[in-house]
Amino acid sequence: MALSGIQIYKLLPRTNCKECGFPTCLAFAMKLAAKQAELSACPYVSDESKEQLEAASQPPIRLVTVKANGREAKAGNETAMFRHEKRFFNKPGLFIRLYDSLPVDEIKAQAKEIAKYVVDYVGMQLAVDGFAVEATGDGETFAAAVRATLDSAVRPLILIADKADVMEEGLKAAASAQGDEVRPLICGATAETWESFATLAKQYGAPMVIREEYLDVLADLATKIKDMGINDIVLDHGARDLSVAVAKQTHIRRLALKKNFRALGYPMISFPSDCVDEDEMSPLAAVQAIAKYAGFVVIDGFSPDTVYPLLALRENIYTDPQTPIQVQPGLYEIGEPTPDSPLYITTNFSITYFSVANEISGSGQPGWLLVADSEGMSVLTAWAAGKFDAERIAKSVKSSQVAEKLNHRKLVIPGHVSVLLGEIEEELPGWKILVGPREAVEIPSYAKIWQTM
Repeated sequence: MALSGIQIYKLLPRTNCKECGFPTCLAFAMKLAAKQAELSACPYVSDESKEQLEAASQPPIRLVTVKANGREAKAGNETAMFRHEKRFFNKPGLFIRLYDSLPVDEIKAQAKEIAKYVVDYVGMQLAVDGFAVEATGDGETFAAAVRATLDSAVRPLILIADKADVMEEGLKAAASAQGDEVRPLICGATAETWESFATLAKQYGAPMVIREEYLDVLADLATKIKDMGINDIVLDHGARDLSVAVAKQTHIRRLALKKNFRALGYPMISFPSDCVDEDEMSPLAAVQAIAKYAGFVVIDGFSPDTVYPLLALRENIYTDPQTPIQVQPGLYEIGEPTPDSPLYITTNFSITYFSVANEISGSGQPGWLLVADSEGMSVLTAWAAGKFDAERIAKSVKSSQVAEKLNHRKLVIPGHVSVLLGEIEEELPGWKILVGPREAVEIPSYAKIWQTM
């Protein structure tokens, strides 16, 4: 149960030492209650109080990790209903489902294709997190499918089976294939089978999914499993309809965050492909799952055309809305520039940088790209905020020592900030300031006439 600020204050040393960074212990207690401070900031809290406070300050949604040989997929530890309130922390794991009814060679081929898919998105490498292997037959067939998957690519696993004896064969196969570093997610326990699945989860140290349509029964099952000593639980509300699924996921999230209902304070798993009748609707269902609180998302079939937008959407939702995606300021070589190549300048907003860099690269004219520190803002936003002005531009030029690499003294500024031309010339005497294109797509045409300027 969450403690109030006053209750937390009574457990603190109340010395007002200020070593936590707050003026009084009461102020620190209020921040702890609002989950805006860490208990570790207080160096003098007693062990007894620490135990009580740590239990009360646990995130309302438990963190669950699925891993395999250094790769991890994490879900949970969320504290907000809406991204703008604070931020979302752990991106939902995206898993591709493989059925054990497929021939072993086909399973291997699919696993290899999925594993090698990596796409560059504004400087970040995006990829599918893992595989969900589902049993349709006996334990031996299931184990063979698990081994075939892991022989092809080592990724976090979700093992799906209705029967505990079949699940155990899959767990044995995973353990023998990867050794002690494997930690798959066991999926398939119901109100009738939870005890046998919980025994396996405890034996193999694996997190487990429990599936139940009624939320009161789901909460009761989670409590019973926790009482067995299994803390890493994932919830499957059983809905296989888009509208019902989003309603249940929202309700569970709200109960966990707003009511601090610990029995449902666990990440959720979603099966978007099971919620629609047409394959074409599956990506839409996956979008809903990613946007509305699923911790693990299992989709059928792999296609770059489908996976890429899901990965990009996930990245956008789970970035900190108060911290723009940005690249490191500095001087970048695009292609193999020479001392006679053009010098461009832009801001360190990631999308701006990659837009400009890609157009310079595609122009056939290598260039130098100087990236100024604009605190992650785009050109116009940074200019309006005073983060991309003549002084900062001049400082970037001087600190980069780019003049030592060039035979010329020409600097191309974005067309959107042409009003800075005179000021920059004053800040950089001896330099010729050129006004470049307003849009990055115009850079290839501009590069052809640059030398005539």
